[in-house]
Amino acid sequence: MSLSKKIDFTVIFRVKNANPNGDPLNGNRPRTDFDGKGEVSDVCIKRKIRDRLLEAGHGIYVQSDDRKIDDHPSLKARYDAVMGKSPGDEKAIRTKACAEWFDVRAFGQLFPFKAEKGNKGKKEKTGDDGNGEDGDTKAVSIGIRGPVSIHPAFSIDPVTVTSTQITKSVSAEGDGSKRGSDTMGMKHRVDGGVYVFKGSMNPQLAERTGFSDADAAIVKTILPRMFENDASAARPEGSIGVIKVIWWEHDSKSGQYSSARVHDSLSVNGDGTYRLDELTGLKPEEIDGF
Repeated sequence: MSLSKKIDFTVIFRVKNANPNGDPLNGNRPRTDFDGKGEVSDVCIKRKIRDRLLEAGHGIYVQSDDRKIDDHPSLKARYDAVMGKSPGDEKAIRTKACAEWFDVRAFGQLFPFKAEKGNKGKKEKTGDDGNGEDGDTKAVSIGIRGPVSIHPAFSIDPVTVTSTQITKSVSAEGDGSKRGSDTMGMKHRVDGGVYVFKGSMNPQLAERTGFSDADAAIVKTILPRMFENDASAARPEGSIGVIKVIWWEHDSKSGQYSSARVHDSLSVNGDGTYRLDELTGLKPEEIDGF
């Protein structure tokens, strides 16, 4: 049975002397908006959730290279191993992919298929633009829209970013008498800040992917510890942690209030304390993090 009730949630977490989400277009400095507030992309947040789900033994389609538990070198290889190389029936693909992979039925996924030359199935003639040849099968993409939506996280107050120059203590090549071009480098961190991100679970979309009440309960247990076992040089162990998860479970699929109204009922202060406005008939559950 698919998700029976609409669910909204908000996660409050703190960052201390860490880079929660580097921007590759800005020297991997922590992401900030125009007001100087720290930002963590929704893609980064979903990555943390996927990693924790994978560690818990759930099937994950989008696995990171450093944490994958199979020998597939790409998403295409992983798809082909489970689903087969032929695009096949779209409905069958949706059903099987959602049943196989937790992240697909939760967040959705786009499965693109390239045109195949010489296929005698459905054909589409191409013009003189060099994109194909007469008799090629038309390329298709199958999109699955997931019921779980995640907002980017933003800090409550503007953050201070500290940049530290670092050097290698040994030479990587040659006789050691010359420094390589990569000897000097920079390391960036957020000195401290409280961040908040919001999310929702849509029962109508859950009907199409098979996302269930049991799946929602799994996500609920993952969120308070989504930054555990996520240490790196940029994020030392314990430098990022969830303070509180606020969980609103409505009494129906349509919900008593809009997600915007629910999320706006929570006011978070820069020190991580917060205030919840009362919503008649909708009582939030407050879940401790670290």
